[in-house]
Amino acid sequence: MIKKTTTGFVAGVVMAMTGQAALAGGHGEITVGYFLEWPMPFLAAKASGAYDEALGMKVNWVTFETGTAMSAAMASGDVQISVSQGVPPFVVATSGGQDLQIVDVAVSYAENDNCVVRADLEIDKDSAGELAGKKVAVPLGTAAHYGFLRQMDHFGVDVASLQVVDMAPPDGAAALSQGAVDFACGWGGALGRMKEYGNVLLTGAEKQELGILVFDVTSAPAAFVAENGDTVAKFLKVTADANAAWAANPSDEMLAVIAQESGMDPEAAKGSLDTFEFPTIEQQLSSAWLGGNAAPFMKGVADVFVGAGSIDSALDSYEGTVNTGPLQAASNM
Repeated sequence: MIKKTTTGFVAGVVMAMTGQAALAGGHGEITVGYFLEWPMPFLAAKASGAYDEALGMKVNWVTFETGTAMSAAMASGDVQISVSQGVPPFVVATSGGQDLQIVDVAVSYAENDNCVVRADLEIDKDSAGELAGKKVAVPLGTAAHYGFLRQMDHFGVDVASLQVVDMAPPDGAAALSQGAVDFACGWGGALGRMKEYGNVLLTGAEKQELGILVFDVTSAPAAFVAENGDTVAKFLKVTADANAAWAANPSDEMLAVIAQESGMDPEAAKGSLDTFEFPTIEQQLSSAWLGGNAAPFMKGVADVFVGAGSIDSALDSYEGTVNTGPLQAASNM
């Protein structure tokens, strides 16, 4: 039932990942990547040991600051599954030949990924043209980078006129607070800190009207999914159950666990969670998400990156990078 990707791949990378998949199976454990300061219901399941129990193996967890770093870890075979990888870093990796697949939609968060302009510049959406020539901190190859490019295009600001500095969101927030950059782009807790020193140009709703969708996926090397489809399905089922539990009863107790696991205080965690949407398995399999819209959207992201000179070329289609097999299996568990 598991659909293998038909996109091109780098043989060495796939061999490395295939070897790691076998190694993981042989030792009865896998390693999963995730983000700190990114509070999601799955973290409660992580804390309770629900993943280990459902998979019948030890699940090791490792944190990252960017989705591009997740791609590198999956390429080296150090990580088998990445939770909440941004679509743009996934697109960058697969466009470059890395054989990754999307196995679910982790979260949608138009309000929790944005660019913030330093308050003393007094620049808003009506005067955004004044950003020309300014210095900006952007984590390249991420959802924030894609949103930045689309917003600058919308405002008619030539990116070539800007001094773009590649910074992970926590570093961008620090640079903005020190006045080292004029604006910065990021997400999560770092975005919250950025907002203490400035303002966003467009709201989440305004971005969505422009077609700037912001969502993360759970991704994995195609070779690992092909050889461990049942393990992936069980993993996605635990995640879906955690999302359902939060949707049914967003209790203070569950919030406290999520906050602790994400390295945030409960109030800050709730602030982020209030801007998050967690599509159900049924919704994810629909045409709005993985059943239709996701692949064309990724093609659009890739074309924006090609136009900006961030990647050399795009795939003809990204349909082969979406594998709904494990999610469909999870829906029957």
